[in-house]
Amino acid sequence: MTDCLFCKIVAGEIPAIRITETDRAIAFMDIFPAAPGHALVIPREHHDDALGASDEDLAACMQLASRVGQAAVSHLGATGVTFQSLARPDAGQTVFHLHIHVIPRVAGDGFAVPWPHAEGDLAEIEGHAARLRSAL
Repeated sequence: MTDCLFCKIVAGEIPAIRITETDRAIAFMDIFPAAPGHALVIPREHHDDALGASDEDLAACMQLASRVGQAAVSHLGATGVTFQSLARPDAGQTVFHLHIHVIPRVAGDGFAVPWPHAEGDLAEIEGHAARLRSAL
């Protein structure tokens, strides 16, 4: 895709601080980090988001994200890692090329998970599960 920022990074048309890469995925540093060591993992092939990506590219990206997360724990002092991928504008996606954020975490870092932790209605939850099961 010619106007995709991340496709341009894959093609080497714009610079990125690359960490590592495989035949299917590339890991590089996020230039707007949520925490020190924040990285992104993208597939080489363009997919708008995880909902339209191939199983092979999804697996390759998550495997590489896990490796980057392990490195953040072993070499950056992280005590945890947040993996995050947003799909579509209503979820907050702003760059429309599948990407996984790998955000190193430490206790008290101030990074917030954006939903309240309140118990839901179990009948409603079971209804949603039934609808999802029927779709799968």
